[in-house]
Amino acid sequence: MENELKSFLRLKLFCGIVLLSVLIRSEAAIFIDPAKDSIDTMIGQMIMIGAGDFNLVEGNEVIFQEIKSGKVGGVVLYEKNILFESPKSELALLIQTLQKNADIPLFISIDEEGGRVNRMKMRYGFPKTVSAQYLGKLDNLDSTRFYARQTASLLNSFGINMNYAPVLDVNLNPKNPVIGKMERSFSVDYYEVIKHANAVIEEHQKQGVIPVLKHFPGHGSSRNDTHLGLTDVTETWQIEEVYPYSALIDSGKVQAVMTAHIVNKSLDQTKNPATLSKRIVSGLLRDFLHFDGVIISDDMQMGAINNEYGLRESIKMSLLAGVDILMFANNVRDDERVSATTIHAIIKDLLFEGVISKERILQSYSRIIKMKKEAGLCSPNYLKILKSKLKVYN
Repeated sequence: MENELKSFLRLKLFCGIVLLSVLIRSEAAIFIDPAKDSIDTMIGQMIMIGAGDFNLVEGNEVIFQEIKSGKVGGVVLYEKNILFESPKSELALLIQTLQKNADIPLFISIDEEGGRVNRMKMRYGFPKTVSAQYLGKLDNLDSTRFYARQTASLLNSFGINMNYAPVLDVNLNPKNPVIGKMERSFSVDYYEVIKHANAVIEEHQKQGVIPVLKHFPGHGSSRNDTHLGLTDVTETWQIEEVYPYSALIDSGKVQAVMTAHIVNKSLDQTKNPATLSKRIVSGLLRDFLHFDGVIISDDMQMGAINNEYGLRESIKMSLLAGVDILMFANNVRDDERVSATTIHAIIKDLLFEGVISKERILQSYSRIIKMKKEAGLCSPNYLKILKSKLKVYN
């Protein structure tokens, strides 16, 4: 069975890469009641913003005002948002305050892979985690499920409904500074990556947490860190790096995928990073792999994007490529931070100038709302349930 799967994936991906140059995604019409859902609301849902640096939750913080005005669809949390005297109670208060300001409940997201990429650390009173590499070497699915269930259950208890995990990068370069050296990959064998990632996906979904697979189309062979600058994987990337996405998307379980900022001229000769590449995002991920869920960018303020492209240009290119949600984590110098209001205004300008079509905005909005509905965020009782859930931390 394993050999048959490998042969099928090789054939499928090989044929797809050959035909990639002729694949162009059409923008199908989506019918949404404009009286109910304004274009401002639709654009706002496409923005994922860092929660901020504050250590005390106050209602006058800018992010709360932006959420109230509909300019934010989701927030991303970091360890700095847990650095409180009473981490659990303050984190619960932060999440409750974020959500109560939103007309459409937010994606509350976090990078909680386990191991070195772990925001909710033991020193704050949270349980021990282990890395994907540890679990891959152990190769015991019961253990993988145990840690995934523990993480997802913890996130759910705080109302964190989205986790940027599992990592699907195949560990082709163990010296890779951002994947291999950080022990973020399950294995050098893509079949093992598929097996363990599938368990992580299932355990998250059982707990009501959306797993976001990353980093498409594969970061495992890179030699450099896209947080710092441009990273070209043309000479090191292998087609096997796409196999985990192909297999898991075909399983029907994948809700969201995060793009990488890597340059791969084997897939796009324009030398655009994957996040800004229509050939990779719409051509390979949408058209060839038939992924119809939500596509989320990696942090748009990472060096590979921020150092090479202007703010307006990177937003324009990512939207034209087919990205649904743009992440701006604001883990940068104060003078480099960007507000949701600014991002929203740029997207709206691009729309009014005809650079981005209304159909393109509607496509992303439709996918985002569909995922929020499936995750139970659009339930009329969502905030009531969340408040009751967070009482345990008061």
